Parts: sequence; C-alpha cells; structure tokens
Amino acid sequence: MREFLKKLVIFVLTWEAKLILKKYKPKIVAITGSVGKTSTKDAVAKVLEAKFRVRKSQKSYNSELGVPLAIIGAQTGWNSVLRWLSAIWQGVGIIVRRTPYPEILVLEVGVDRPGDIKAIRSWLEPDVAVVTTLADVPVHIEFFKSPEELFAEKAELVKNLSPEKFVLLNFDDLEVMKMKDKTQAKIITFGFSEGSEFWGYEYELMFREGTPEGIKFKVKNQNQEVPVKILNAFGRHQVYPALAAIAAGKIFDIKLEDAAETLSLYSPPPGRLKLVKGIKDTLILDDSYNSSPKALQAALEVLGEIEAPRKIAVLGDMLELGKHTITAHRDLGRLAAARINLLVTVGVRAKFFSEGAAKAGFKKRDIKSFSNSDEAGEGLLKIIKPGDLILVKGSQGIRMEKIVEKIMAEPEKKSELLCRQEPEWQNR
Repeated sequence: MREFLKKLVIFVLTWEAKLILKKYKPKIVAITGSVGKTSTKDAVAKVLEAKFRVRKSQKSYNSELGVPLAIIGAQTGWNSVLRWLSAIWQGVGIIVRRTPYPEILVLEVGVDRPGDIKAIRSWLEPDVAVVTTLADVPVHIEFFKSPEELFAEKAELVKNLSPEKFVLLNFDDLEVMKMKDKTQAKIITFGFSEGSEFWGYEYELMFREGTPEGIKFKVKNQNQEVPVKILNAFGRHQVYPALAAIAAGKIFDIKLEDAAETLSLYSPPPGRLKLVKGIKDTLILDDSYNSSPKALQAALEVLGEIEAPRKIAVLGDMLELGKHTITAHRDLGRLAAARINLLVTVGVRAKFFSEGAAKAGFKKRDIKSFSNSDEAGEGLLKIIKPGDLILVKGSQGIRMEKIVEKIMAEPEKKSELLCRQEPEWQNR
C-alpha cells in the first residue's frame, strides 16, 4: 500500500511539473555525475542569480520524486500525508494562477537504479546539461551490472538533445568526454587540462595566519583570463563547480569577470568539505554529507595539503558499492595511511579502511574503530588534542554529522553549519 501511494504521489507531482513547464517555459540547467552535482548546482545557480530569477533544487532533490518537487518549489512530505497533499495543492496553485515563476531552473538529476534518468528525460528536456565527474567505483553501483552501465544511464541526460541546446562536459574525465558523441547539442568543455574551453589553472589554497581560508585559481576562455577566489572551499575538485558555473554563465550572456566576482560570494553547502572550528582549539574538515571512493580521495588530498601537528581521518562506511565494497575501502585505507597520524573508522564496512591502512604500514595502535556515529563522537572527545586537523566523512546513512556536532566548538550554530539539521532527520 505504501509503495502504491508513493507511485501515485510521483505520478501526480510529475503531471503537475509537466504542466508548469509548459505554462511558464523556464530555461532548464540539469546537472548529473558521480561526484560534485550539488556543489555544481549551487555554483551555477549563484552565477545565474546575478541576472535572472533562478530556482535550484533544494538539498539533493534529484530523483523521480525530487525533480518534480524542485520544479513546483515544494518540500518533501516525508511520512506525512497532509504535507504531501500540501505539496500537490501548491502545484495546483501554480498551474491555475499566474505567479512570478523562475526564469531558470537549476536541477540536480541523480541515479539510484537503472532507468532513473531515462524516465526523467522522457518529460524533461534541459537547455543546458552539465556532467561533472564519473568515477571508477561510483556510488549506487550496487544496482548496476558495471560502471559502464551506470555511465550509460548518466548519458541519458544528454542523449537526443537538439542542436540549439548545450552540453557542458568535464574535459579531464575521459568517460565524461565520451558523451560528446551521444548528443547533437553544442559541446562546451571545462577542466584543468589545457585545451578545455574554460581552463582552470594556477590553483592553490589561501591561508590567513596559518589557517586555510579558501582557494584561488585562474580561468581562461578564448582570449579572456580572470582570477577567482572562493572562501571556505578547499581542494582542486572545488574548482570544477566554479568552472561549470562560469561556462553556464557565458551561455546566458554573463561576462567572465562578472561570474568570477559572483563566485567570490559563493560557499559550498554544509557537509561538503567545510572548515568548522572544533573543541580544544582543533579544526574540522566537515565532509559529512556523503561519501564515495572518488569523493573520499579528493578529501584526503585536501587533508594532505594542510599543515597540522596531527591529522585524524574519521571515516564512515561508503554505502551502495555492491561487490566493490571491500576493495574500495581497503584501497582508500592505504591512501589515507600516507596522509594521517590517526585513523578512526565508523561502521561495519569501514573496518576495511583499517585493513588497507595496516597493509600500508600504519600502526594498529593508531587505529580506533566504532560501530556508529554516536559512539565515535563520544570516543573522539577523549582522543583529540589541541592543534588536531580532523577530517570527518562517510555516507549519508552513517550520519557522520552527529560526530561533527559532538566535537565542534560552537554547537549552537549547528543549524547553519551542519547538514541534515531538519527535524525529520533529527528524529531518525
């Protein structure tokens, strides 16, 4: 019965979304990829908001249910029938009345199972499709026969787009670049490799009094070159959302220098490698929103870039990896071992991080394991010392933000600094 009601809600909301698109005809920027979808969505929206009325997907509303909600501008009803009815009624109001609707929708489009994007593309045609990064071992791979099958599903976003549309591709990702042959749309590339149309280079971290405060780099497009600074963003991987946003801005006639200036006001969303002050004069790299092998590798690279007396990696399970689970955890454990002084694992699968680290020569006395985030938070209170730099990362289901809340210096600011602070999440 519950599954039937869910399908009914999806059907009604999708029907409403179609009517809304037909009535208001907004331009649509749709974003997919294995890593960086949400940060790219937020960066693109930030640039376009300087000139247009823009709505972006809230949080990660990127599924067959989330995309219609984003188009309507409604919130998820969770387990409340009344709230779902309210969302439906909100859609009715937009359809029957003339309201100031956004000129551009910036939508995140994700994949859980085969056919997900194909189903959304059956009724949603982007004016601009953006593909961020694919991964050798992508999240959600457990529902697909191979990474190639998952990549093919992601490619559904760009397939059959007409010649007047645009596709933005990550030039540094060979699998992403294969998608150029699957569409008739105009191809625009971005990346660190010379030859990309929006070329990022001279990346480096910015510091203030020894504390990292953000990143800076340059962007070149044709004969134009602009510097970009983004506060409270860390890592080379954070350049990609900015490059995609600048490229999207160019499509909508926003000058390169204006887009760069707007991005100086952009900050990645909570839980995406944000720097948070910790207790005992420590610093926390809060990457607790989600995890995958590619994303964890990027986080560990940032950890390696920042100097600290002691570095701690608090790593939770990476979920939905299927047959790749053990190997992926071990491989990342080996990678972590070269960059940290102490490894803390959270969850059943995360113990394979320990195995990988131990095989790389990491001392077992420097590995602590906990079964869940509540236990890990309590344990860290006894472990951390002044000056520690602490990376916290794990898949959504492990609730690693609870650990950050436990060890942050200003827990009263958790609602603005941490992810998943809604009452529905708090009651889980």
